[in-house]
Amino acid sequence: MRAERSNGLPSFQEAPAFRNGVECPMTRSTISEPYAICDAASVHIAMTLDAAYLRGSIAAVYSVVKHATCPENIVFHFLLCERDKELKDLVTLTFPYLRFKVYYFVENLVKNRISLSVRQDLEQPLNYARNYLADILELCIHKVIYLDSDLVVVDDIAKLWEAKLGNSSLGAPEYCHANFTKYFTDAFWSNMTFANAFDGRKPCYFNTGVMVMDLLKWRQHNFTSKIESWMDVQKVTRIYELGSLPPFLLVFAGSVKAIEHRWNQHGLGGDNVLGSCRPLHPGPASLLHWSGKGKPWMRLDSGCPCPLDSLWAPYDLSIKGKHHKVDGNEASELHSHFRHWASSA
Repeated sequence: MRAERSNGLPSFQEAPAFRNGVECPMTRSTISEPYAICDAASVHIAMTLDAAYLRGSIAAVYSVVKHATCPENIVFHFLLCERDKELKDLVTLTFPYLRFKVYYFVENLVKNRISLSVRQDLEQPLNYARNYLADILELCIHKVIYLDSDLVVVDDIAKLWEAKLGNSSLGAPEYCHANFTKYFTDAFWSNMTFANAFDGRKPCYFNTGVMVMDLLKWRQHNFTSKIESWMDVQKVTRIYELGSLPPFLLVFAGSVKAIEHRWNQHGLGGDNVLGSCRPLHPGPASLLHWSGKGKPWMRLDSGCPCPLDSLWAPYDLSIKGKHHKVDGNEASELHSHFRHWASSA
């Protein structure tokens, strides 16, 4: 079966039904309440949906449920703009067995706070929806995993869900070797009022495309308003160049609970300007993330994919995507190396 094309959107094959193993805890949805989402056994994942990244979103969802031991315990929370209402039906057609809920993000919440970035797609209001998850999701949801749309998960997402955050409000892989100063302008570092924001902290870079968020602590400390405050500063004095990332760094860097790097092999889309090909980072991989300008579905469509794009292609459920050709020898060797990396302890 296939999800039929609607309003120029891609057509997708219907995904297989993935069922829980016998060891999985039962949720209310598997017993008597098909639409229940707030119970102790549920794993909550939030993502955005828009037409431009739809193929990436569908591939990401497919990868999550395919590798989950308890796929029926996963609840997806999709944030989209009201003009994209048809995406809800498309998800239903592609994943008839998926537990999910749709939320319509009010763009005006953030529209007037967005400043110019190095890439136009980083300026889209939906990129900032993650700032408002604590306000948008039901109060009974105390924790959520946020995932970007340009990634695939190649491990059981429950392992990430079980990460202990301790006193932290947010967990993510940290990269303390990165040059943290480059994420802010000279105007930021030369103003002691701004620069002192990191006093008492040892800030490290982290990528906001994969985060475990404690929504109880987020609501308690009102982190949404703190992020908005820095965005308001940016409108007056240009203190950063990159979209939605720097405000997160300003609020959380130095107080993030570090999660294993395997949960965000990021940067596979190259830099934010050229989007050139990049290799995998050393070490095991549970999640591959095409952050950066280059997106695998676009490069595959162009006929000039990067080698690592062949690791994304098997999760592409689009009808168009099934016609891609990848060099067999190169793909075989790459997948052999990847299996070794992914299985390493």
